[in-house]
Formats: sequence, C-alpha cells, structure tokens
Amino acid sequence: MDMFVENVLSEIKGRAAIVATDMIGSVTLQKLLPLASPAQVGGVLAELGGDSGAEFAAVSCDRCGAHVLESALRQAHRLTGDGGKAEDQEAASEAEGAAQGGCEVLEEQLLLLSNAVMDRLTEVARDTHGTFVARRIAMTLAGSLGHSDRKTGQQPRDSNPEPMDFDPPPSFSAVLERLADCLLEQSSLFLTHSLASPVLQAVLNATHKKCPALCQRLTQGMMQYLTTLGAAPGTSPLLVFLKDQTSSRLLETLITVSQKSQLRDLYKNHFRGHLVTLALHPIANFPVQRLVAAAANYKLFLKIFDELLEGLEAILAAGHMGVIVQLAESCVRKEERQSQMMQSLLEAFHCWDPPPRRQSCAPLLLSLLAWEVYYKTESTEGDTMGTQVHMCASFISANIMASLSQRPLSGVTYHGSCLVQSLLSYSDSSVLQVSLRALPPSDLLTLATDQSGSHVLEALVTSLTEKGRIKMLRRLKGVYVQMACSKFGSRALESVWSSASLRTRQGIAQELVGSKATLRSDQFGHHVFRNFALTHFLKRRDQWEELQTAQSKKRMMFSDILK
Repeated sequence: MDMFVENVLSEIKGRAAIVATDMIGSVTLQKLLPLASPAQVGGVLAELGGDSGAEFAAVSCDRCGAHVLESALRQAHRLTGDGGKAEDQEAASEAEGAAQGGCEVLEEQLLLLSNAVMDRLTEVARDTHGTFVARRIAMTLAGSLGHSDRKTGQQPRDSNPEPMDFDPPPSFSAVLERLADCLLEQSSLFLTHSLASPVLQAVLNATHKKCPALCQRLTQGMMQYLTTLGAAPGTSPLLVFLKDQTSSRLLETLITVSQKSQLRDLYKNHFRGHLVTLALHPIANFPVQRLVAAAANYKLFLKIFDELLEGLEAILAAGHMGVIVQLAESCVRKEERQSQMMQSLLEAFHCWDPPPRRQSCAPLLLSLLAWEVYYKTESTEGDTMGTQVHMCASFISANIMASLSQRPLSGVTYHGSCLVQSLLSYSDSSVLQVSLRALPPSDLLTLATDQSGSHVLEALVTSLTEKGRIKMLRRLKGVYVQMACSKFGSRALESVWSSASLRTRQGIAQELVGSKATLRSDQFGHHVFRNFALTHFLKRRDQWEELQTAQSKKRMMFSDILK
C-alpha cells in the first residue's frame, strides 16, 4: 500500500492543484491522504499553497479543492504519532527520524494554510465551500477532529481509527489566538452571516474543553458586542438576535459554553420577564432550551423554572415540546421541583382532577393529547367542569376504565416518549408508573414495538422496584414472541431480560421456546433466541441456569459503574 500511495503521488507531482480541483481527482486525493505519510501530506499541501501559501485561499473556495484541504487537516493528529513500525532498532531509529522530519513539514504547511485563510478570513468564511475549511482549521488548531465522517454503525476498516481529540503542537496556540482576534474584530459578520456564523460556533465548541480560557474570552467579547448594539429603550438588543434564524444558533452555542456568572448575567439582563414569550417564538424557543439545560446545575434554574411554568400550557399549545422536555429533563437534577413539574403537566393535559383520571395520564403524555381530545369527549368548561369535579369517584373511575378499554394506545410521539422517560427518572414517579402498569397487554405490546415507545418500556422496567417489576412482567406474558420478532420490541425484550430475576427469565424462556421455529426463522427473533441461550434452555437446563446466574451477578457488580 505504501508503494502504491507513493507511486500515485509521484504521478501527480507538479499537478496537485489541477487534480485537487477536479471532481474525480479530488475524491482520489481524499482517499489517499489518510494512507500517506505526514511528509507526503505536507508535500501535497506545499504544491496546493505555493511557495508562500498564497494559493490556499483560492483552493479553499473551490468546490473540490476544499474537500482535499479538509482531508489534509484531519491528518494533524499524526503530528504526535510514532511514525509507524520498524522491525529492528536500527530501522526504528531511521523511521523515527524520517517521521520527525515529515511531521515538521506537515506542521509547517498546516500553519501556512491556517495563516493564509486568516489573511482572507472574511472572504473564505462567506464562501459556500470555504466556510467548511475555516471551521476545520479552527477545530484542528484547538486539537479537535470533531465527528467522524463514518456513518453510524459502519465499522472502521483499520484497527487504529482516528482519535477524536489530540494534543496540538505548541505552535498552533499562537495561530488560534490570532483566529480569535480576527473573529472578535469582525463580530458583526460572524453574528449575522449564515455561512460565517458557523465558523465562530466551531471555534467555541472546539475550545470549550481544550482551551477554556480562550473560549471564555470569545464568549465575553461577543456578549459585550451584543450589549452595545442599539435597541428600544428598556429593551435588550439580544431579544432581536434571539429571533433571528442565524444569530439564534450562535447564541445557543454561546449559552452552552457560558460559565455560571455569564448565565446569571444573561438571565438578569436579557431573558428575565421574556422567557415565556421567547419560548412561544418559533426560533427563539431553541436558545431558551439551551438556557434551561445550561442552568440545570445551578440555583438559577429555579428562577427559570418558575417563570416558564406560568406559561406551560401555552407552550404546549404552541407545540414547542423541546422546551417542555428540556424542562422535565433538568428537573431530574433539581428534586425540589419534580412534584410541581409532574402536577403542572397533568393539569395541562387535563388529567390531574378528578384524581381517577391520573390513571390514564401515560397515554396522554405519550401521544401529547389532552384528555378530551384523546378520548374524544365533549369539552368541559364552566359549570360542566365543576359538576365533573364533584362527581362520584367510583362512577368516574368506571368511566375511565371503560374509556381505556375502548381506546387502544396509538400515536406515540418522539417528544412524548422523551417526556415520559424523564418523568420516570424522578424520585417519585408513582403516578406515571401506575398508569403505565395499568395498560392492557395489547397496549404494552404496541408500546414495546414502537420506535419511540420501546425506550419508555425500558425506562419503566428500570425505574420499578423488584416487586413492581415482577408484576409488570406478568402483564407482558403472552406477547414475548411478538416482541422478539419486532425490530424495536426485540431490543426492549433484551432490556426486560437484563433486569429480570432467574425465575422470571425461566418464564420468558418457556414462552419463547414454544415458538422456536418462528423465532429461528425471523430476522430479529433469531438474535433473541441466540442471546437468551434458548438452545441450552431446551437441552442443558442446569448449564443455562448457571450461565444466567453468573450474568446476573456480573451485572449487579458493575451496575453502579454503568449508571
């Protein structure tokens, strides 16, 4: 492979710029650079940039050349590598010397590329293709490779995949400081331009963990710039940018990387008194979500929670479930607001009063529909509502159970699933647990085989006590085979299996082996049959029980770590 790479690169020597800006040639170089040595990558960059690196900006703005530069930048982590393997000490010494020289060449070219792009940063950052090169430069200088280009679930071809972070050379820090200065000098451009703004966001995200002091300098500088802009008397200028599609994304990032004091100033000077209005806005509600998440560990969250709770029903009506879900998730860390959050949600879905209605809260939360809409009853207002509240409790309970039997579970939503999972994490989620456990087996099967609902079943089984878990699993009896033959149900079944006792596992296995032919022929069921060792269950029961006991002990031993 090394010889092949060397031969190909020697063929394009002197014509690297032509090849890099060609559609097919660009793809070829992108595949070759990760296989090339640091010296070879540096050689390609030297041709693309010219003697002084003046040509880098033009290549960065080319639709094909930009991808080649990004691929070259992704090789920066090899500056701290060992340069390869050698068979003996002499060869190792020679290889180390060659690798060191190659790393110096690559480092020099990466610095030339970074400085060349920064000389024309406003032009490159506003270009459709150049903006991605500018973002990659910012991440490389900070020592971050970002997310891998590999698709989810795809296995790496080599045994040494690229690291996500690396220790950048000391020479990178000065260039990163220069980049920060350039960004602050052109604050207006990087705040409002749709292509340039993501460059600043990339810098903030990359420096948040790697260079926190620089990140806070950028955050403070941008906030100071925003507060100096003109606005109506008594109105924060930030409110205008929160409602802008481009600026709001930058503000989300600024909020995410802000420290406690900065978050407190943001709320006090800009958000206080406007949170509900912003949460109802189609764009501004996303920065509100980031604020709720960022403040979850501080006392500031209590003020934010109390203000947003006043408009909870209006936010639900607007369909901005991200705000509601984030509020519920943040309450997991603030136990003193959990009961209030639970009650307010049930009141918003009209299932808090009369009390028997609480038994049906789970389908309402999962489908994000109010009681009257889900069960298609007449609207209750004024005297009618007052009459219902004072109805006989037993009569209401009977009506509820009748409604539950008439309306099967349907329409499980993604946000409804996330909301219920968060509520199940509360210290007291008994109301929701009782409602979920009251679902008939057919509804539990629907929940288990739904893409979003399957996660709810997993969270429910985890949140229950051992006694409650046994009762819950009894209600699933008779639907295990259908769960095993479902894409999402099979995963939920494995979660149920992991938390089940040996006796419960025996019951599940006994039901599954009764349909072993169906399981073995099903694309999902045969995995369950193998993972549960059902062949051992049929032929070697003693060994199966020993295996399951050993697995349970091992899981209990590492349960605290896994949590």
